[in-house]
Amino acid sequence: MSAAGKDRASFFPAIEKKHGQPMSYWFDVMAEIKDRTYNEQMAYLQENHGFSRAHANALIMYTKGSTSSRRFDTVDDFLAPLDQQKQDTLRAVVRAITRKFRRAEVVIAWNQPMVRIDGAYVFGMSVATHHIILAPFSGEVLDEFRPRLEGYVVKKKTFQVPVDWKVDVALLQDMVAANVARLDHS
Repeated sequence: MSAAGKDRASFFPAIEKKHGQPMSYWFDVMAEIKDRTYNEQMAYLQENHGFSRAHANALIMYTKGSTSSRRFDTVDDFLAPLDQQKQDTLRAVVRAITRKFRRAEVVIAWNQPMVRIDGAYVFGMSVATHHIILAPFSGEVLDEFRPRLEGYVVKKKTFQVPVDWKVDVALLQDMVAANVARLDHS
């Protein structure tokens, strides 16, 4: 994750340069629209001041008191607030992948556990209330494995498993292998 992804204030020099006003000006603008919803503030900055989504988000969230977009530094930090079943399932998913792919490293990116091999993201995971979301980082890989995903909720780039999922080690390893092969050929 870039430094900008960790510290919202790191966007400020670019905001000042692009929009020609010091941050004190933009904080005053935010004070005027502080009672609006996030989406209304976002639209206001984009439509009236030409802000990109990233710059608007950084300013809005900073003025709401969130100085960093990073909530978790480690996978253990991510897992800590989860119930034991979700922790166990996610650890089993990670083990299934890292057991076969020794170069794999598990990192936090986008505030979620992600598996990276040689600097490329090859698998991600997230947690919802009633399921776990798994992402092979490629719609093409997901499409290739659709026949093996029968019975799961499959979205455009993710699929959902129950929180008490008996991890299908072969499926996960095959998906990561397919993703690595795709990366090697691109």
